[in-house]
Amino acid sequence: MVKPVVAFDIRPDGRAVAVAEADPAPSAGDGFAYRWLHFDVAAPGLREWAEARLPALAAATLLQAETRPRCDEIGGGVALNLRGVNLNPEARSEDMVSLRIWAGEGVVVSARIRRVMTVDALRQRFEAGEAPPDPARLLAAIAEGLTDRMEAVSLELEERTDALEEAEIGGEVVAPDEVAALRRAVAMLRRFASPQREALARLTDLETAPMTPEARLLTREVANRAARNAEALEALRERLAVLQDHIDARAAQAMGRNSYVLGVAAAVFLPLGFLTGLFGVNVGGMPGVEDPSAFWWLAGAMAAIGLGLTAVFRWMRWF
Repeated sequence: MVKPVVAFDIRPDGRAVAVAEADPAPSAGDGFAYRWLHFDVAAPGLREWAEARLPALAAATLLQAETRPRCDEIGGGVALNLRGVNLNPEARSEDMVSLRIWAGEGVVVSARIRRVMTVDALRQRFEAGEAPPDPARLLAAIAEGLTDRMEAVSLELEERTDALEEAEIGGEVVAPDEVAALRRAVAMLRRFASPQREALARLTDLETAPMTPEARLLTREVANRAARNAEALEALRERLAVLQDHIDARAAQAMGRNSYVLGVAAAVFLPLGFLTGLFGVNVGGMPGVEDPSAFWWLAGAMAAIGLGLTAVFRWMRWF
């Protein structure tokens, strides 16, 4: 026995009725168009329920520990694995959550490991009597909700990138750690954005149950948006790479400039260090040992040499 997180029977006119069964079957009652059951993968008894009531491959798809976006015809229905941004409290949005779905004639069974906000929003729609009238349009609504939230996160990352680019162009100091964090977030989103685009594109091409011509049109638009989002993330990755190169070049330029100044200073003080070392040896016969003004003569000579070297370097445009 397993208790679903969400369970509804949907009438052809879109009205939803909550399923009160303790151990619901994957089939709608009389007078209903389809049944939607949504489970937590970690729920006790789910494996036994799925293996007993669903096609073997469909059960295995729902219970996988790790998934990537895909769309396949399995067990007389559609197996669809999708990813969404993680909008749970205290979670990173790029740490994407997975949603496993199997849709057959008159039934949609989905499962998740972590809470999926798109499912919560759909549950509220069902409770308000605004349910999609058939399983195919429920799949389109799920895909649309996931894509909406992913686009919002991608837009936020793009705005943050715009701000960093403007700061860098304006000569402000941009923290490399902030750029690295953005690159990491974009990379994590890109990891699933491209296969999700392919999965949705394949879903639009299916002509078997439960897909319908109307649902394919809706899904095609969502697939186009998913493709645009994947392309936007790719462009964002390139922009951040260029920004990182610019920051690295500026840091290298500053380091080179500092090294050059230190090199010129060393060139000026090298002969002066030689003189102080030579006159600092503690041996007999050093000139000026008995002369009280010898120190001042040596200091003056060293100052003249330093000024002369500085003038020569300036004339040679070394600095």
